[in-house]
Amino acid sequence: MTKQEKVDFVINTLNDLYPEIPIPLDHKDPYTLLVAVLLSAQCTDVRVNQITPLLFAKADNPYDMVKLSVDEIKAIIRPCGLSPMKSKGIYGLSKMLIEEHNGVVPQNFEALERFPAVGHKTASVVMSQAFGVPAFPVDTHIHRLMYRWNLTNGKNVQQTEKDAKRLFPEHTWNDLHLQIIWYGREYSPARGWDLDRDIITKTIGRVSVLKDYKKQHKTL
Repeated sequence: MTKQEKVDFVINTLNDLYPEIPIPLDHKDPYTLLVAVLLSAQCTDVRVNQITPLLFAKADNPYDMVKLSVDEIKAIIRPCGLSPMKSKGIYGLSKMLIEEHNGVVPQNFEALERFPAVGHKTASVVMSQAFGVPAFPVDTHIHRLMYRWNLTNGKNVQQTEKDAKRLFPEHTWNDLHLQIIWYGREYSPARGWDLDRDIITKTIGRVSVLKDYKKQHKTL
């Protein structure tokens, strides 16, 4: 297969598997999505979706959030991990939203990345899922799969994002990054990986990855 044929195979397979694409993090608007994505760092989406209703019951907008103390926020979000940093980030970005953006989440990368605890990946998720702006947020699932599929050298997430944007047409980015996340969870996880179920890696996978898998699963 040529590189283009591999790209087409990925897009077509994922469209067949995921014609409807749910957004993993529960939210009702750009602000609640921004907070949920911030909380998802080194935490499962399932856990985040258990915690955000508790937090948003007290504050689902920046004006109510700044009425809480950092310690109050921290106590609620503790199960998500990294709560000292995340609680300061949520309080700080809420304050900045009020002071600099009239409480409205801005629709540009530069402004989003200025918020405390908000990096490029978080900004990309908000831009794509809240505002429909083409972006390709790279999480651990996408980073792992792009390497397994030999579509990036896998050195870092920044390189993986560049390669994804170069290979896949821009109009596919917002759907594709979600489809790859779901595919990684269902068919190509880091642990308990069954290559026979993973049709994409089985078909276009990196030779060294396929060899390692077969070596590890060789029957004695």
